[in-house]
Amino acid sequence: QVQLVESGGGLVQAGGSLRLSCAASGRTFSSYAMGWFRQAPGKERDIVAAISWSGASTYYADSVKGRFTISRDNAKNTVYLQINNLKPEDTAVYYCAAPRRPYRGTPVAGTDYDYWGQGTQVTVSS
Repeated sequence: QVQLVESGGGLVQAGGSLRLSCAASGRTFSSYAMGWFRQAPGKERDIVAAISWSGASTYYADSVKGRFTISRDNAKNTVYLQINNLKPEDTAVYYCAAPRRPYRGTPVAGTDYDYWGQGTQVTVSS
């Protein structure tokens, strides 16, 4: 069974940085794309970034381009989300997700993903 465990969230001031981590287990991590989503209070869960199985391809939502960086270490079965220049509007629960299918590229729809972590809270104060 695939398990995803996020860590690294917290309370930071605007302009600060965080690095979120997602440790995966239960199958061959390196064969699958991974994604990060976030959900703010009262809003839908939206994709933030995605990365292909090899790490060669990445996707970013327009709202985070230039500030967020997704990466992966297949040897450690871990995907990361580096978040710089945090803004109050980045406040949300951040989720790591994995698809059941071995996509070649970077799936971006929530329905493309089948496995979800428990989420980690990121709160940005102004």
